[in-house]
Amino acid sequence: MKKFIGLAFLIFFLVAASTVTSSKPQEAPSLEGTWELVSHYNYDGVSISDTIPNADGYRQIKMYANGKVMWTRYVPKDSVEWFGYGSYENTENALVETLEYGSASMMKIIDEMRVFRFELSLEQNNFSQTTIDEEGNKVFSENYVRIK
Repeated sequence: MKKFIGLAFLIFFLVAASTVTSSKPQEAPSLEGTWELVSHYNYDGVSISDTIPNADGYRQIKMYANGKVMWTRYVPKDSVEWFGYGSYENTENALVETLEYGSASMMKIIDEMRVFRFELSLEQNNFSQTTIDEEGNKVFSENYVRIK
């Protein structure tokens, strides 16, 4: 009888131990980090109507850290400088960037509109920020991949 109880205890222990997992809970994706623009989507209001990859040499980088955002754009055939700096907040499906200052070309835009609101689709290593019009239709999106 002692052998039976000991064997039953051993089987119970092995079964219980095999169900315990040591994997870490998966972290929610975060915007914190450095991202590079890889393409744009144009929408017909609901669906993607066109995908526009970056032109040769075009680079746009965004960095998010501690509630701050900084972005810069380089267009080889354009002498206009583009960069901006400000703060950001995001939820699971929304991104709001409030720009404080930027290049001369960007300051013209910031003087008219400081707050930029986007629909956010965020995964671990990529995200899209989609502009929505007044009627709630998707207009276009910028699509980024994590580089750091």
